[in-house]
Amino acid sequence: MKTRQKVRKTVIISAFLLFPATFFYLSPYLIIDGTINGIIAGSFLFFSLLFISSLFLGRAFCGWICPSGGVQDIVMNVNERKVTKGNSIKWIIWVPWIAIIVLLAIKNGGYKEVDPFYQTTFGFQLGMFMLY
Repeated sequence: MKTRQKVRKTVIISAFLLFPATFFYLSPYLIIDGTINGIIAGSFLFFSLLFISSLFLGRAFCGWICPSGGVQDIVMNVNERKVTKGNSIKWIIWVPWIAIIVLLAIKNGGYKEVDPFYQTTFGFQLGMFMLY
């Protein structure tokens, strides 16, 4: 395996292992929740940055940093079958999601606040533990 691929696999698997800490920045739900409250959340900023960077860098995020890509690299060692169908699933997921965000923003009169740490504690949220 080439050195570049070793580095890529290390980075992408590390991103997968850090997913609990970065979950709220990759959460599609948090964008909708923030939009309902008129807040541009950190996940909105992150997805916007991904969209803009993909125009120039293509799928670099998916191949180098995406936690789901880490899962794919791990699972690929178990089963190397290629997926030939399912290209339309992205449209079934993304179009309604973006439509909901736009409609909620219009319904609520736009955004009133930008909060990159919306619904997170100190920038990252690892979970809440309740002790009784």
